[in-house]
Amino acid sequence: MAADTSHPAAGDSACARACAQLAQTPQRWLVTGVAGFIGSHLLEILLRLGQEVRGLDNFMTGHRHNLEQVRASVGEAAWRRFTFIEGDIRDPQACAAACGAGPSRAGAAATGGAAGGAAHAGVDYVLHQAALGSVARSLEDPLLCHAVNVSGFLSMLAAARDAGVRRFVYAASSATYGDHPALPKVEQHIGAPLSPYALSKYVNELYAQIYARCYATETVGLRYFNVFGPRQDPLGAYAAVIPRWIAAMLDGRAVQIHGDGATSRDFCYVQNAVQANILAATCADPAAVNQVYNVAVNARTSLTQLHATMQRMLLAACPRHRPLAPDYGDFRAGDVRHSQADIAKASRLLGYAPTHDLAQGLRQTIAWYVAQAPAPA
Repeated sequence: MAADTSHPAAGDSACARACAQLAQTPQRWLVTGVAGFIGSHLLEILLRLGQEVRGLDNFMTGHRHNLEQVRASVGEAAWRRFTFIEGDIRDPQACAAACGAGPSRAGAAATGGAAGGAAHAGVDYVLHQAALGSVARSLEDPLLCHAVNVSGFLSMLAAARDAGVRRFVYAASSATYGDHPALPKVEQHIGAPLSPYALSKYVNELYAQIYARCYATETVGLRYFNVFGPRQDPLGAYAAVIPRWIAAMLDGRAVQIHGDGATSRDFCYVQNAVQANILAATCADPAAVNQVYNVAVNARTSLTQLHATMQRMLLAACPRHRPLAPDYGDFRAGDVRHSQADIAKASRLLGYAPTHDLAQGLRQTIAWYVAQAPAPA
């Protein structure tokens, strides 16, 4: 049987070795935003590796059905190693309960995880994914963006420090590069932020630096570049471009492109982001800690190119599909014109090596959404 290269533990890579070590010596993990897109994928791989996992989510942007899909995927035996806490990162008590030892507050009725009230030990690693991740939403409600992405981040970071967590890995963002014009983006060179969201994610990096310097807290920031994949929410005004376009195409609607279509992005399949989190948490090299890293594939695709590729792949996966030309509209405020990541630092210090380029990730993503779509009447 061929190796499953979609799995971050497949092959003889730094991630494969890290996963093998984790499987031999299970650890305790907290995934915030666990019911979200990336968080649910992290939960799935950790449970498959035999880890004990706690998850924190308030369902502001996450979904219970993501947790149910993970449960169905990993099976009941693995699922019993998961404890769900329904709570908000803006609540310091919820953060402390999620990180530290004491009675759990598990949402067993909602997810079938471990029952509430049982004693639990503190966690070894925090994978902090909880955030409001939309530039447009941050422009409409900057106070909410700050409350969740800055105050919530600080509450979780403080709780991790107080609980003696071994390492705090957090979702940073390519939006931090702001108006810096150079391509590809290199971690040490950033510009002025272009939105409240971008500013909030940069503040996260600054707080992580302060906690490393003042409290010896080990942190690693992962600057995600347009992560996509199965279970990403296609609905709502703040949906990301790939799931939103797939939903429109499956529904027979033309997609809307903001601007002239030349805007480009470094699209990153979710398994690449999962790999980066595992490596960031487990890397033993002291030089790799208290750093930020680009998480992408070092490629650039325009929105017009992306649309054409998706139409072609959807037609192959669903022959009934009838391609439509896109509708071009106004540019969106706060959007970066071009984005492409230099991933040399992550490769050198973490051993990061993307397993999926855009085409490979799109095929798997489109196949998943087609399988989820209701059968035609």
